[in-house]
Amino acid sequence: MKVSDFDYPLDESLIAQTPLTKRDESKLMILNRKTGAIKHQKFYEIIDYLNQGDALVLNDTKVIPARLIGIKEETKAGIEILLLNDIGDDTWSCLVKPAKRIKVGSMVSFGDGLLKARCVKEEADGIRQFKLIYQGILMEILDKLGNMPLPPYIHEKLENKDRYQTVYAKNIGSAAAPTAGLHFTKELLQKIHDKGIEILFITLHVGLGTFRPVMVDDVKDHEMHSEYYSMNKDTALKLNEIKKNGGRIIAVGTTSTRTLETIMTKYGEFKECYGNTNIFIYPGYKFKAIDGLITNFHLPKSTLVMLVSAFSKKEYIINAYMIAQKEKYRFFSFGDAMFIV
Repeated sequence: MKVSDFDYPLDESLIAQTPLTKRDESKLMILNRKTGAIKHQKFYEIIDYLNQGDALVLNDTKVIPARLIGIKEETKAGIEILLLNDIGDDTWSCLVKPAKRIKVGSMVSFGDGLLKARCVKEEADGIRQFKLIYQGILMEILDKLGNMPLPPYIHEKLENKDRYQTVYAKNIGSAAAPTAGLHFTKELLQKIHDKGIEILFITLHVGLGTFRPVMVDDVKDHEMHSEYYSMNKDTALKLNEIKKNGGRIIAVGTTSTRTLETIMTKYGEFKECYGNTNIFIYPGYKFKAIDGLITNFHLPKSTLVMLVSAFSKKEYIINAYMIAQKEKYRFFSFGDAMFIV
């Protein structure tokens, strides 16, 4: 199976650069995963396609405003770092630009010294480890100095940081938003709850690897990045009960999907747990956890297109993407949504 099999022509003018004024007024494509049949709706109409007894599973991770612009103290050169992983003891693994300027011992200053970062280790691919030096609460400092780490295909400035967070974002730790969830409003979630649909949360902290292109020719040669996930006891118990009673489990986003499938594959049921997953879902994978998937429109040749193709059929997905372009759907992180069911 070739990566090129998951390519498609894209009109780049359809790549959404900014979020809509109202989250739930994005377009929604309903795709029957078994027949390829398509309907066009607005996102707030998704409630009509959810049934009493179903569960909606959302990823409650919160994006860190982790993109920092500073200066190297020794030379006054401009340096950009992106905080990736908290290693502990105020030490972070970071992506650096330009990395060649940063060696062990280099000190970078942000916000006139409000935050400083000393390089303590050099790694490959532009990654460096930094010891952060500051007074107070780090997340409050990042809220003041940091920018949202928007994907590389978004070139417009984000005026409101909250628009790159879901309305239910809670657990800090992501380098990117679980974008399928950006369409939900608190009001829409309340209506869904009132209809008798269980709203449940898992956590998967989205890593930078979600933006990295697949660099191999054969799908099976690709190595997925690893990401931290967790599920609490209440969510596990309710999901097992819903499964037992014949209700559908609807994953909001590929991150929720990967978490649910990881847990079900590992334990044969849902259970309270946490860990790291590098599960790679592509056609041929047998789904064990989910019955429906709410997702955005993804980049050509990406692991996300492979995942949705596995849940439906590659031909149906590519056809849906072609129709979406004819209908002027907006693509990628701030774009429109698809419900595959």
